[in-house]
Amino acid sequence: MTSVTPVNWAGFATAEPALARTVEARFGAYRHHVLATLRKDGSPRTSGLEVRFVGGELWLGMMPDSLKALDLRRDPRFTLQANPGDGTGMGGGDVRIGGRAVEVDDPEAKAGYAKEVEPPEPFHLFRTELTEVVRTHIEDDEYLVVDTWQPGKPLRTLRRT
Repeated sequence: MTSVTPVNWAGFATAEPALARTVEARFGAYRHHVLATLRKDGSPRTSGLEVRFVGGELWLGMMPDSLKALDLRRDPRFTLQANPGDGTGMGGGDVRIGGRAVEVDDPEAKAGYAKEVEPPEPFHLFRTELTEVVRTHIEDDEYLVVDTWQPGKPLRTLRRT
């Protein structure tokens, strides 16, 4: 099994610009999304979260000492699921992003983020490194389509009737 070298949001957007626009639009459609992290015992934890795309990065901001922030400090792996909405439209499909979260302590970087986002102070800030992006949608009212992207690999599309 080969390891995947993660990339930031800009790296993904350069590799797959159309998919990146669709994914960003899905996250932009709603304010709150679902973050999955790993607890101390390895079991999953899901939490609500707001995300921001700023300066070529996908950022995760969190309240101080929140359990999800502590989870990511201990084990940086995460999955982020876009809010599916009320289930009647799903325009753009269902999307999720997997990767690693890297905490940012640099005051200048945090100030730049805060200038764009205006989060409550203090806050934890994580920059994401993507290892997978998946979009699932219905095409022509006939096919279930799953697009999967990983760094360094071509977009893989699976269609099922």
